[in-house]
Amino acid sequence: MHELALAERIVEIAEEAARAHGAAHVRSIRLDVGSLSHVEPDALAFAFDVVARDGIASAARLEIRRTPGSAWCGPCGRAVLAERLGDPCPHCGGYQLQVTAGDEMRVRDIEID
Repeated sequence: MHELALAERIVEIAEEAARAHGAAHVRSIRLDVGSLSHVEPDALAFAFDVVARDGIASAARLEIRRTPGSAWCGPCGRAVLAERLGDPCPHCGGYQLQVTAGDEMRVRDIEID
């Protein structure tokens, strides 16, 4: 379950930001998680609750926004939406797709006080 390691790093980032700004609490963390990132949002939220339990982010609200995937199709030369890795191009049916977005995860913002 790599979501546990991701949750640990998210909490570290939030706690570092809070300390850098002299804050005592992390109120919320907003994430963008790509639909092609192999991250399961429910598992990440569960892991976050476990990891944040005893720290300054223990009461933090985790908001996860799924971002769409996109790819470039080599055979037909089009930019396409990609819902899942391994799906064919919706235009030509080819499988030579290069992911261009949706495989990332990033902390969008952190609310502290």
